[in-house]
Parts: sequence; structure tokens; C-alpha cells
Amino acid sequence: MNLLKNAGIAILLALSLGSFSTTAIACEDGRVCVGNEQAVVNIVAHIDEAIISIDTNDSAAAQAHIKEAKRAKKEMNSESNAPKIGRLSAHFHKAKKLIRKSDLAGAKSELEKAKHGFLALRF
Repeated sequence: MNLLKNAGIAILLALSLGSFSTTAIACEDGRVCVGNEQAVVNIVAHIDEAIISIDTNDSAAAQAHIKEAKRAKKEMNSESNAPKIGRLSAHFHKAKKLIRKSDLAGAKSELEKAKHGFLALRF
């Protein structure tokens, strides 16, 4: 009787926990959760816009797009590519420094390196 009572409580507990569980959302800060491939597409789009802004000598817009590309980089979730992603984000820092120093050609080349690196990532 005691065994039957314990089994009944265990089943009731399992059913009640299962009915109230919810799926955890991995993103916070108001960001929209996207997959790795979509994150790469977003990053490359912002890099392209930054390059266009550099071509038109609009350094403020270029820095804004670099900032958005870095924000889109946070959406990527790949442990196997984490070292590569870290090295690629260094290109963003170098490009921002070069824009501040008015070396737009150097900043454009750093952004091109970052773009090719993100496109080469495999998930």
C-alpha cells in the first residue's frame, strides 16, 4: 500500500510539473533570437552598409553600422567557431580606430577582412 501511495504521488508530481513547464528563451536585452546563418547575413549586411558609408565619407554612419554588426555578432551561438569569431571582432575594433584616425582606406580593408571571415564560417 505504501509503495502504491508513493508511486501515485510520483506520477501526480511528474504530470503537474510537466503541465506548468515553459520553454526558456535564450535571448535577453530585447534582442530577437535568430539562427547562426541569419546572424551572419545580418552582420554582412551591416558591414556592407559600413563600407558604403566609408565610400561616401560618412564616418558617423560607418561607425554606427560597425556597432550594429558587433551587436548582431552577439546572436551567434557556436562554440566550435568561438575563437574565430573573437578574432573577427578584432577587425571591427581596428576599423573603428582607423575611422577615428581618418584612415578610411585602412578601415575599409579591415571591414573586408571581417566580411570574408564571417562568410567563411561553417556551422
